[in-house]
Amino acid sequence: MNERWEARTQTPLVALALVFGVAYAVPIVAPGAEAWVHALCTTVEWVVWGAFAVDYVVRLALAPSRWHFVRSHPLDLLAVLLPLVQPLRLLRLVSTLLLVGRRARMAPQITLTTYVAGSVAGLLMFGSLAVLHVERDAPGGNIKTLGDAVWWSFTTMTTVGYGDHAPTTGLGRLLAVGLMLSGIALLGVVTANIAAWFISRFERDDEQERRQSALLEALIKEVGELRTEVARLSGGVPGVPAQPSVPAAVPVAPSAQAVAAAPARTTAERTG
Repeated sequence: MNERWEARTQTPLVALALVFGVAYAVPIVAPGAEAWVHALCTTVEWVVWGAFAVDYVVRLALAPSRWHFVRSHPLDLLAVLLPLVQPLRLLRLVSTLLLVGRRARMAPQITLTTYVAGSVAGLLMFGSLAVLHVERDAPGGNIKTLGDAVWWSFTTMTTVGYGDHAPTTGLGRLLAVGLMLSGIALLGVVTANIAAWFISRFERDDEQERRQSALLEALIKEVGELRTEVARLSGGVPGVPAQPSVPAAVPVAPSAQAVAAAPARTTAERTG
């Protein structure tokens, strides 16, 4: 039951996560929008979080062992309870990212490459929006535009850190730590994936060479057996040159003198 529920809700929850991304980005990118736009975006964020919370409760109810489900899904529980501790938009963002990341990772149609690429794009986008929201009005802050935020997120995730843009608030620095750790983890996954690809390619080439060597050895053995069989059928012995055969005696026709002398011998034999 739990697996069927997760399979049926996989696509709708991912679509809701995309809607959450739009609702989260609009007030930050367009801070001067009308009040009803901000209110609508806030409502959408809470509705999406509520959908993920309901999904967790249903999966908990369908689990054979509820305590085992809670212990084996600690991040899901944390993501559901996190926005209730302090209703910050950033906490709703973190909880939604955790929940949709877990569901996307469990989807069988999503490969590792797609998951890593999506994670990098999502962290880059939401990290930029979050740090811009936190640092834009901070006194002494130097991340004032979306371009500055994207550049800072990119250099932070790749652990380059040029230092031309840096957060000045405690929450902004906390975001920086999260992006650094996420970037290191994703880079490690990418590196391991590339290394595994090279290793599998080398193993495949070695296996092909071994198969070719085995086929060549089998062919050589078969040719040797054929030569032995041909030598046996021709009456020879392998490795021993054939001896020249001795021709049989050919009868010689009697000459004319022998034919003439034959009656004389016969008459002499009779008189004697």
